[in-house]
Amino acid sequence: MADELVHYDVVGGTATITLDSPHNRNALSAQLRRELSESLDKAQADDAVRVIVLTHTGPVFCAGMDLKEARGAGAGAQGVNEFPKILEQLWTSPKPVVARLAGPARAGGIGMVAATDIAVAVPEATFAFSEVRIGVVPAVISLTVLPRLNARAAHELFLTGDTFDAKRAVEIGLLNSAVPADELDDEVARYVKALALGGPKALAATKELLSKPRPATPAEGFEAMNKLSAGFFASEEGQEGITAFAQKRKPNWVPEA
Repeated sequence: MADELVHYDVVGGTATITLDSPHNRNALSAQLRRELSESLDKAQADDAVRVIVLTHTGPVFCAGMDLKEARGAGAGAQGVNEFPKILEQLWTSPKPVVARLAGPARAGGIGMVAATDIAVAVPEATFAFSEVRIGVVPAVISLTVLPRLNARAAHELFLTGDTFDAKRAVEIGLLNSAVPADELDDEVARYVKALALGGPKALAATKELLSKPRPATPAEGFEAMNKLSAGFFASEEGQEGITAFAQKRKPNWVPEA
């Protein structure tokens, strides 16, 4: 039986999903894709999990598709057809997802970073949309990447395939922050702690709100947003949060320290 390439661990309401295929730079092989998708399903189905952290072993976060498995006409179709599910799982996860990068990401690896809610990397991490340089198109990942990047940077980086660093990744919207390696875990923990303070249902609804197209004018959206807001104020979760605030205590969904 092959060794697992994705590890899953839950501690204190945080599910950590670790890519562990350093021999091929955590490339998205068929086995890794399958195990990653299964781990995401497991985390999203577990009521005890409040936040998901996606990280890696080895010097590279993810090198994109495993090109050894993509050789031959039609050979890459399976990976291309399976990968959208993973991006969708990350993008639509009702639980916030934090990406922790201690190294570079390329192509599909950047697509996963863009699909998470919060992304933190070391300054030495580099990125590149290298697809055009091997004669393919960054089509699938464009659906998660383009909403993050400013348009001028997207045109430049998609078309040239040039490498850029973590500092620029923050500037153009791909990362939330870039911190020294010895501060990386503390920065991830800071975000995890902040996310865990939110009500689980409120977080899920807010994530859905963030992903919806904006109405042309505020007036067009007020009715739906008023209904959503009123529903949460009246909900069990909302009332618990309001009561906890008045009583100067933590709501019942906040994990014990």
